[in-house]
Amino acid sequence: MDRNSVIGLILIAAILIVFSIWNTPDRKALEEARRKADSIALAQQAITNQQKPDSLKSISTIQKDSISAIDKYAEFAQAAQDSFRIISIENDLLRLQVSTRGGSPYAVELKKYKTFDQKPLILFYGDSTIFGFNFYTRSNRHINTAELYFRPVENSEHILLSESDTAKSLRMRLYAGENRYIEYIYTLRPSSYKVDFKVQLVGIDSLMAPSTTQLDLVWATYLRAQEKEIPNENAFTNITYKFNKEDVEKLENNGKTDEKVENLRNRIKWIAYKQQFFSSVLVGEQPFENATLLIRNVNDTSLRLLKYMKTEAGVAYSPSQKNDQLAFWFYFGPNHYQTLRKFHLDMEELVRLGGSIVKFINRFLIIPVFNFLNKFISNYGIIILLLTIFIKLLIFPLTYKSYLSMAKMRVLKPQIDQINERIPAEKAMERQQAIMALYKRAGVNPLGGCLPMLLQFPVLIAMFYFFPASIELRQQAFLWAKDLSSYDAIISWNAHIPLITEYFGNHISLFNLLMTITTIITMRMNNQSNASQQTLPGMQTMMYMMPIIFMFVLNKYSAGLTYYYFLANVITIIQNEIFKRSIDEEKLLQQLNENKKKPVKKSSFQARLEEAARKKGYRR
Repeated sequence: MDRNSVIGLILIAAILIVFSIWNTPDRKALEEARRKADSIALAQQAITNQQKPDSLKSISTIQKDSISAIDKYAEFAQAAQDSFRIISIENDLLRLQVSTRGGSPYAVELKKYKTFDQKPLILFYGDSTIFGFNFYTRSNRHINTAELYFRPVENSEHILLSESDTAKSLRMRLYAGENRYIEYIYTLRPSSYKVDFKVQLVGIDSLMAPSTTQLDLVWATYLRAQEKEIPNENAFTNITYKFNKEDVEKLENNGKTDEKVENLRNRIKWIAYKQQFFSSVLVGEQPFENATLLIRNVNDTSLRLLKYMKTEAGVAYSPSQKNDQLAFWFYFGPNHYQTLRKFHLDMEELVRLGGSIVKFINRFLIIPVFNFLNKFISNYGIIILLLTIFIKLLIFPLTYKSYLSMAKMRVLKPQIDQINERIPAEKAMERQQAIMALYKRAGVNPLGGCLPMLLQFPVLIAMFYFFPASIELRQQAFLWAKDLSSYDAIISWNAHIPLITEYFGNHISLFNLLMTITTIITMRMNNQSNASQQTLPGMQTMMYMMPIIFMFVLNKYSAGLTYYYFLANVITIIQNEIFKRSIDEEKLLQQLNENKKKPVKKSSFQARLEEAARKKGYRR
């Protein structure tokens, strides 16, 4: 081989090496891709995988596994080689399945509810959920209870509570030799979504590292979508938690954030994996310490997975106390305001009702009236109608005052036009002062039509929060709407339309459309009633654009919400027609002209100013 051939081969090899290095993804990209793939694979396995009997192993393989387990787990080695089983405990509301692997909740079914397609509603299922405690032994072995096998104390594979039972318990033990074990005790009562959970440590203190002051709790799960519209449900999905004797906060990653982590140094009373209508909540009798929370988007539409959530927190423990007991309890159930409020732990904050004034209106006005009507009426469409009428009657004085104020300004319009003709536009300040003087002499408040309307906005915003969070409306049909908690599509399509699909959706909601039409009608009526007010150029166009914008925003929202806004608009139209026919504008103008003949009553502030000026003049 000549020199040129050797040089050519070397150059080719160099090019190949450089090309392979150039096209090799960086470590971070590989790790990120591997993490996402592992996450989806774990969820896929958890949902689709069925438990199969163990295959036969050779004697040498069994011996190797035993030596490996002893080396890794020491006293807990036997618990690493037990068998997988599922034991269930249930009452009339809840079915809890517990796995022997980890002794932890394996699946939870809410028996009174169904998914949007009428399948059993399961909060989580299979190995996609991890729950356990981590600690170190005296021999410096790391023990993770989620990896080891518990044994049920009872022989029954299925514990069912009857109406006569006060409570029943499922007991699972993780053995570490004779008279040494960790026991999980799940206790369930009839007609309750609460599951008491106690951890009994018997003889374990002799195995614990002397420096142990807390156990590390790990709780992770993939949340399954329960509703038809996954993006909408995802917007309500977050980790909500309560600081001990303090406020309730939440960790969410809506928008473009794929993952979010929160390190909490304050003690935590409870942690909830919250969805739109359901939650899994872990409450500690003693607060959790040094909690780290993680929430990650999954958005796997094929498996209908929403988010991955994980909690790592410390649980106080003292090795010197024998037979120590740790007390917790779970809540697996609906985000129902009255149900959650009974626990007196601010868990009702899981129902999003808005803030400050809006929350006050929902708590002390909307919810009590809604629940009162629900005692006598089962049709939620009728309940919303009566609720709308009640609210309209409640704010009727404000509505009437607003319309009357606009009527006064309307009958004064000819006199305002005379002022505008007399005073040129260049003297805008003088013209405005003359108009305000006319209003003052006639006894008209120019803000009288605006303030009453502004006072109604908190009610409208309260409804914006109330209806999407009301589990009572879930899967309740009315007229053409099959589910008042979701949108009422009358036309749907599958094609992706840029901007339209992202913001409006691939459907048209009829109640939303009716709401938009009636909103435009009410705005037009108000403009005609308020003809005395001069609007800025382009303001009319902007006012009519607002209903179109709201139509895009609310097209994916609860049909109950747009139905309420539609009813409110219809009642407003009827009220305006009644006001228009009942108010005699000629008599109203005559009354205003009579008011101008009366001496203008000075305000107390103005009287004090004049009195101070008069005394000052005397002193001079």
